[in-house]
Amino acid sequence: MKERLRGVDANLLLSLHVLLEERNLTHAGERMTMSQPAMSGALTRLRKQFDDELLVRSGRGFELTPLAEELRPLVAEAVEAAEALLGNQRDFDAATSTKRFTVSMSEYAMTVLAEPLTRVFAEQAPGCTLALDPLDVRRDQVETQLMRRDLVVAPLGFEFPGRTQPVFTDRLVCLVARDHPMLRDGALSLDDLRRMPHAVAEFAAAGDQRRPLEVAVEDQGLAGRTVLVQVTSLLTLPFAVAGTDMCAFVPSRLARRCLDVLDLAVAETPVAPVRITEAAHWHPRREKDPAVVWLRHLLHDVAVDLEDELG
Repeated sequence: MKERLRGVDANLLLSLHVLLEERNLTHAGERMTMSQPAMSGALTRLRKQFDDELLVRSGRGFELTPLAEELRPLVAEAVEAAEALLGNQRDFDAATSTKRFTVSMSEYAMTVLAEPLTRVFAEQAPGCTLALDPLDVRRDQVETQLMRRDLVVAPLGFEFPGRTQPVFTDRLVCLVARDHPMLRDGALSLDDLRRMPHAVAEFAAAGDQRRPLEVAVEDQGLAGRTVLVQVTSLLTLPFAVAGTDMCAFVPSRLARRCLDVLDLAVAETPVAPVRITEAAHWHPRREKDPAVVWLRHLLHDVAVDLEDELG
C-alpha cells in the first residue's frame, strides 16, 4: 500500500487527501480553491493512478471504496508530515490568514453559538471564512465527521471519539402550554408527569446510548411515561408542545426564546435538575494544528461569556 502511495504525483496528494475527507467534489473544490471540473479532473487522474474508482456514487453523494478507506489514514499522515516539513503548521496569523474553517454543530448548539462565534470570528480573522453545518450523522459516522471538520460541537456523555473541550452548559426545563389544565401555581406533580403525554427528541449520533434526561426520569419513577410524539431535533419540541396537553424537557436557553412566541410556560417539577454540556470535539491529528488551536481558544472565550450570561 505504501509503495503504491509513493508513486502518486505529489501535486495530486493534497487533492486525494481532501477528496477522501469530503467525499464531495464541490466541497473538495472549495477547500482546494479549485473549480468542480478541475477537481473532477484530479479525481480522474487519481483513479487512473490507483486503478480504482476511489469514490463511488451512493444516492446523492459518494462512498469510499475499500481501497480508498485503506488509503485515507496513510494519505492524512503523508499530508501532515509534508505540512510539518514545509512549515505550514508553524504559525497561524488570524489577522492575515484566508483559511476556511469548517465546524459542525448540534442544532441546539447552533442556536446558542452561531451569533456570538461568527461575530467575534469576523472581528479577529477578517480574511477567514467560517462554514457551519448541522451535526446530523449516525453513530458510525461520527469519526468520519471529525476527520472532515476542524471542530464538531455536540453534547458530552456519549463517548464520541477524539479530543474534547467543554464549551457551555445548560439545564433541562419542562415546557407546557401556558393554559395547561394540570398546571397549578406554575408546577406539575410526578403524578401529573406520569399521566400526561410527552414529546421527546431523538439524537441520531448517540446511537443506543440514552440521554441524561432519560436516566433521570427513570430514577424519578417516570420510566413508564407516555411518549406521544418523537421528533428529530430539540428545536422542534416547543412547536410540538404548543397548544397541546403534552410536555417536553428542553434546554433552558431554548425555552426562554419560545415562551412568549408560542404561549408556553416553564413548569416546576419534582424531577431532579438535569444539566447538559455541549463540547467541542476534534480529531487527534488536529491537536497541534495552530489554526485549530486558535479556533478552540476563540470558542473558549465565547463560552466564558455565555456561562456568565447564564449565571
